[in-house]
Amino acid sequence: MYELTVEHVFSAAHAIRIGGVVETLHGHDWRVTATIRGATLDEDGLLCDFHTVHGVLAELCAPFHNSTLNAVPPFDRTNPTAELVARHLADGLAERLDPALEPHARVHSVRVTEAVGCAAVAYSAGG
Repeated sequence: MYELTVEHVFSAAHAIRIGGVVETLHGHDWRVTATIRGATLDEDGLLCDFHTVHGVLAELCAPFHNSTLNAVPPFDRTNPTAELVARHLADGLAERLDPALEPHARVHSVRVTEAVGCAAVAYSAGG
């Protein structure tokens, strides 16, 4: 089994609802770690190209950078928790990359860290 990770950072604010109460708007430097996993390598000896994964991850994060997540789809309609940000990014990454990675690899997970020691992980359905 092989695994590689690619990181990207974006800055954004959010105010989540906890128990029906909206917390104070605050910001984070969100560290996103995408994990690709596979049992075999391609003919070049790669699981996949780091640059390709980072490019797609950066595109998915771009609408959030220097914004308030509560105002950016899909978080204008749902609570912008770290868990849901991770889920959104994992689903988007898998949708865009999995067909190109087959049959060697798949998106395994996306980890979103809001602050040191505070992270949420969403696992890809196919990973």
